[in-house]
Amino acid sequence: MERSITVPKMKTHKSTAKRFKITGKRKLRRLKQKRSHLRRKKSKRSKRQMRQDVEVAPVDVKRIERLLGKRFRRG
Repeated sequence: MERSITVPKMKTHKSTAKRFKITGKRKLRRLKQKRSHLRRKKSKRSKRQMRQDVEVAPVDVKRIERLLGKRFRRG
């Protein structure tokens, strides 16, 4: 009797999928940090800048791609 070897499924890490967005050119974007609480202390300018998302650092891209699984397939 032959046994077929199956490769385990690549599953998307759901909390990572909620935190990162993929742009049209396949770049990763994330929200800025320090937005969750203590907003009264922060200047109006810093709060306004926190609304914008930023590109993920090149160092982290490979790790996040792996966590996103099939959602982030290049090519």
